Amino acid sequence: MKVKVISRSADEFTRERSKDLQKVFHNFDPSLRPQEKAVEYVRAVNAAKLDKIFARPFVGAMEGHIDAVSSMAKNPNRLKGIFSGSMDGDIRLWDIASRRTVCQFPGHQGAVRGLTVSTDGQVLVSCGTDCTVRLWNVPKATGSESNGSSENSSKPLAVYVWKNAFWGVDHQWDGELFATAGAQLDVWNHNRSNPINSFEWGSDTVNSVRFNPGEPNLLATSGSDRSITLYDLRMSTPTRKIIMRTKTNAISWNPMEPMNFTAANEDCNCYSYDARKLQEAKCVHKDHVSAVMDIDYSPTGREFVTGSYDRTVRIFKYNGGHSREIYHTKRMQRVFCVKFSCDATYVLSGSDDTNLRLWKANASEQLGVVLPRERRKHEYHEAVKNRYKHLPEVKRIDRHRHLPKAVYKASVLRRTMNDAERRKEERRKAHSAPGTSTSEPLRKRRIIAEME
Repeated sequence: MKVKVISRSADEFTRERSKDLQKVFHNFDPSLRPQEKAVEYVRAVNAAKLDKIFARPFVGAMEGHIDAVSSMAKNPNRLKGIFSGSMDGDIRLWDIASRRTVCQFPGHQGAVRGLTVSTDGQVLVSCGTDCTVRLWNVPKATGSESNGSSENSSKPLAVYVWKNAFWGVDHQWDGELFATAGAQLDVWNHNRSNPINSFEWGSDTVNSVRFNPGEPNLLATSGSDRSITLYDLRMSTPTRKIIMRTKTNAISWNPMEPMNFTAANEDCNCYSYDARKLQEAKCVHKDHVSAVMDIDYSPTGREFVTGSYDRTVRIFKYNGGHSREIYHTKRMQRVFCVKFSCDATYVLSGSDDTNLRLWKANASEQLGVVLPRERRKHEYHEAVKNRYKHLPEVKRIDRHRHLPKAVYKASVLRRTMNDAERRKEERRKAHSAPGTSTSEPLRKRRIIAEME
């Protein structure tokens, strides 16, 4: 005769010390847990509420500039180093950890319009409205021990004088070339005082330039003639060009999908394009209520941050039509430049009120040391919230944001105008002969022409 009994070793559930945690055994059989979904739904609602309670995105401000911050650049070899340039020509290297100035460069005679760092992180390239390109030696110390002084950075390594003002600069991801945007697109080498190549398609100003992270010879520019142009350094002429209805202020390539880029436009929207198919946008990112001034992708390629003239910073998913997060303060003015940190944990913004601000990429993320149990708890909360995100209550709590009064009123006005335009289009189509009136989607409507 066989008798089945439950047999457990005392070592499995007995605590070795009085302060140890009790071991609990779970049976995950659905038949034994009929209220599992109801319990998890309540936990998802509570997790969404806790995210709002602990949302403290602002970390701190970095003071020192005496004029508006116009440009920023990351150092690819230093996680906590960030460069900033202001309208008065001042250039500074900041230590993000201590939020102090590590080194102050003499700078330019006019506004600093572009900053970029070489691939090895040893040379800083700056350009400005004083018609000069300057190369600086980056100090190796990025802590407070340098006390803001460095003999190597007191004088530029080289100064290249040109005949036109510059509006942007970018360095190859893997190479020794850098490109400047101005009256035309110029490609430079570190060791030559004149451009090794120049491109021009039209006579208007080029206001931004970005190298492709996957293909070193491919770059994209935006111009004041409302154009977005693709160039290949191996060819003597530009390759493709599209004309939009409004001007594009900045461009950023997706580092994980190098064929895709996103353009920050004057019409309050951002447009994501596939470089191989420019006749329509892949996605339109809405929510800003004024011109989008700058854009930068996260190193993960899943999100990007934008800074706008409406004095807010927003974070979008790479394929999301609306922003995931909005950051603002009462003192912050028009945002001219934004950057993701190299570890995708923080966001930096430079604005018209002379300050750089440091934000958390996830507003409710816990800073400092996180114990394993705490990490598992946060991961579980994210999992249940993601599982029930489609339900109305969880969605409402998760999407709610407190907006500044000016932004809220402007968004209501924009919504009213868009609704009126949509109704007008529907009535025009209803009172036209069948097939004579067609509506074009927004992804195509903002593009006027494509040229090759």
